[in-house]
Amino acid sequence: SRWEEEKKEDGVKWTQLEHRGPYFVPLYEPLPDDVQFYYDGKPLKLSLATEEIATFYAKMLDHEYTTKEIFQNNFFNDWRKEMTSTEQDVIKELDKCDFSEIHKYFVDKNEARKALSKEEKQKLKAEADKIQEEYGYCILDGHREKIGNFKTEPPGLFRGRGNHPKMGMLKKRIMPEDVVINCSKDSKIPEPPEGHKWKEVRFDNTVTWLASWTENIQNTLKYIMLNPSSKLKGEKDWQKYEVARCLKDVVHKIRDGYRADWKSKEMKKRQIAVALYFIDKLALRAGNEKEEGETADTVGCCSLRVEHIKLHPKLDGQEHVVEFDFLGKDSIRYYNKVSVEKLVFKNLQLFMKNKDPGDDLFDRLNTVILNKHLQKLMDGLSAKVFRTYNASITLQEQLKALTNPEDSVAAKLLSYNRANRAVAILCNHQRSIPKTFEKSMQILQMKIDTKKQEVEKAQQELKEAEEEFEDKKDAKAEANVEKKKKLLKRLEEQLARLNVQATDKEENKQIALGTSKLNYLDPRISIAWCKKFGVPIEKIYNKTQREKFAWAIDMTNEDFEF
Repeated sequence: SRWEEEKKEDGVKWTQLEHRGPYFVPLYEPLPDDVQFYYDGKPLKLSLATEEIATFYAKMLDHEYTTKEIFQNNFFNDWRKEMTSTEQDVIKELDKCDFSEIHKYFVDKNEARKALSKEEKQKLKAEADKIQEEYGYCILDGHREKIGNFKTEPPGLFRGRGNHPKMGMLKKRIMPEDVVINCSKDSKIPEPPEGHKWKEVRFDNTVTWLASWTENIQNTLKYIMLNPSSKLKGEKDWQKYEVARCLKDVVHKIRDGYRADWKSKEMKKRQIAVALYFIDKLALRAGNEKEEGETADTVGCCSLRVEHIKLHPKLDGQEHVVEFDFLGKDSIRYYNKVSVEKLVFKNLQLFMKNKDPGDDLFDRLNTVILNKHLQKLMDGLSAKVFRTYNASITLQEQLKALTNPEDSVAAKLLSYNRANRAVAILCNHQRSIPKTFEKSMQILQMKIDTKKQEVEKAQQELKEAEEEFEDKKDAKAEANVEKKKKLLKRLEEQLARLNVQATDKEENKQIALGTSKLNYLDPRISIAWCKKFGVPIEKIYNKTQREKFAWAIDMTNEDFEF
C-alpha cells in the first residue's frame, strides 16, 4: 500500500519534490471614498500603507483584544512607525482615532457576502477551487500529494494566546523576497510572481517542507508543509503511536526506576525522578526555558517555580496533597489538587526549602537533562511520548469500562465522548464556554419539551386505541393499536436521543475534545471500537479527520489493542 513503499536511506525524506510555490494573498484594496477615518472628530485621509493597518484594527473593534491596554499600545507604536511624517505630526493619541465607519464597512461587507445567492457563492467557490488545484498540490516521489497550508499568512495584528506581551504588533505582509523554496534539483522550479524573486532556492531532501520564511514578530520560521492526509505525514503519525506503544512494554520498569530514585543520594537524580512522576501521572509537558519578556510567562514541568505549588499534609480528607496553579502552554491555566505518594511529598518539601517563590522548583534540572535521561530509558522517549501513551491507554481503558454493547448508537457515542473527556481532563485541554452555548442549550431544551408533549400525546392516543380494541375486538382496531405503539416507541427513542445530546453538551462545555483526538489518541483504538460495536466511523471522525487517519482506517480490525 502507499504507506509501505520502498524504504529510503536514513535522513532522506524524498527523491522528487515539485510544486508551484506559495500562493500570495491579494494586495490591499483601498477603502471607497465615502468610508472615512476620523481623528479628533475630523475626517482625515490616510496614506495607503497607514490606511491598510488602520483596517486591521477597525476589523477587530468588537473583539476583546482591542480593549486590552497592551494590545492598544503595541498596535499604536507599530502603526506610527509606518505613517508618513505628516501623519505622525497629526496622529498622536489612539483615543482620538475613530475607526467606527471603517468597522461598519467591513461588517456590512461580511453580511453582504453571507447574503449572496447560491449561484454567486458557487462562483466564488469555483475560483477558490481553481487556486487550490493550481497551488494546493505537489508531486512527491511520483505521487500527487495535497499541501496543508499553501497560502502565505495575510498581514494583520498579532494576537497570541493568553496575555502575550507582543499582542497587537503588526504582522507584516510576506513577500516572495522573504521566501525560501525547497524542491528537487531536476524539477520545474517554481516561478516567483512577476517582478519579484525568491530569497533562495534549496534542494534539501532531508526536510519535508516546501517553502519557509521568518515571521517578523517572534522571529520564528514558518513552513509550508504537506497536508496531514499525505503519505509522509501519515507515516510520521503512525510512527509516533508505535513509539508510544513501545513504552507500554517498559513503563513498569521505568516506574520502578523513578520510585527507587526518590531515595537517591544525589539531588539531581531525585529531582529527575519527581519530575518524571509528574510527567507520567499528570501528563505534564516538559517545559522548555524561554526568553523573558519575549513570550508569555508560561511553564511546564521542568520550569515550575516554587510559587506554582502549595503542599498540604492533609486536605479534603486526603493526605500529601500538592496543589498546582500555573499557566501552561498557550497560557491555559493548570489548576489541580493531587494526592501524591509520601516520598514525593517529602522530596518536594526538600526541593522548596530555603527558596523564594520565584526560584525554580527543580533547580538541578532542565529539559535537555530530562530528555537525555528519557532517551537512555528508551529509544525515542520524550515527555510527549508519555502524554501520548497515557492519553491512549486512558481512552482504551475508559472505552472498555463505559461501553454497553446493548446501548443505542447515540448512547454509545455518549460513552465515547465521556472516555475522550477523561483524556482531555488528564491533558488539561480546556476551552472557554462557547459564546453561543446558552442559546443553543435553550433551543435544545425547547426541542426536548416539544418532544415530551408529543410523547404524552402518543401515550394518550395509545390508551384510547387500546380501549377501542377492548370494545370492538376487530382487526382494524388491533392494527391501530400496533400503529400507535410503533409511533410511541419512535418518539420515545427520539426523546432519549435529545436527552443524551443535552447531557453531552453540558458535560462538554468547558472541555476541548479535539486536541487529544487529533494529536494524542491512537486512531486505531477508536476505529477498532467503532468496528466492534457497530458505530459508523464518521460519527467519530469527520471527513478531514478520516483523511488524516486513512493509514489507520486501512489497517485496523476490531481486535486492535494499543
